[in-house]
Amino acid sequence: MKRGTAVWLAGCALAAHAGAAETAQQRGKRVVYEALQALGGDAFLHMEDRVESGRAYSFYREQVQGMSIAKIYTRYLAPVPGKLSVREREAFFKDESSIVLFTEQGAWEVTFHGARPIEDKRYTAYKEGTLRNIFYILRQRLQEPGMDFYSRGADLYENRPVEIVDITDADGLTVTVYFNQLTKFPERQVFKRRNPDYKDFDTEVSTFANYHNVDGVKWPISIRRERNGEKIFEIYSDSLQINKNLKDDLFTLPAKVRMLPKAK
Repeated sequence: MKRGTAVWLAGCALAAHAGAAETAQQRGKRVVYEALQALGGDAFLHMEDRVESGRAYSFYREQVQGMSIAKIYTRYLAPVPGKLSVREREAFFKDESSIVLFTEQGAWEVTFHGARPIEDKRYTAYKEGTLRNIFYILRQRLQEPGMDFYSRGADLYENRPVEIVDITDADGLTVTVYFNQLTKFPERQVFKRRNPDYKDFDTEVSTFANYHNVDGVKWPISIRRERNGEKIFEIYSDSLQINKNLKDDLFTLPAKVRMLPKAK
């Protein structure tokens, strides 16, 4: 049986028992698999790549620090438990003259000056954020050993009924996700990440809105990120494409690119 079909059937079985008495773990798992089905089920699981185009904003102390035309290319790799299994290319400006590459092996900023490896803490933050992103979890991590789902029950988020679930991996890292009770879509996620400079914890919050249907896959075109209560990033996609057969060269440094010292 194919992986996607097995996951789909498991989700259906969980939904069928929704009316029976459930433990917090059973309810949490049911809610997560209902979200997978709502996002497209097999179509979502077989999304090999994605291209999002739109406007991206960066903020500092709630003030806009930059706005750019952005195009984000994403390609999924074969899942490896607990490891980054995706490649991403973030291209800015209409001519894509400024690029950031994130891969399972490292990350670089690429401009006409050359390619500069990004600082370690930024790459670590990217990996941690990706591994605990609900869409990445649904696409890549549901079958990992040790994944645990724990329902916190129902509540209201911005006057909408939601189901709140803690998702914890084998390393004990948890993300709390708010799922809309009516659409089943993820609306908000929260996790804490250790701050490498101050040795305390940052609270990272992402919100998702305006889901669009592309070839059977539902995906949010409005995404906002906050850190410790302050907005740091927003993207509004005008165009969304999936399964465009993205090639290796999009996520690989040019052969003759000038290599620059790592950012500090």
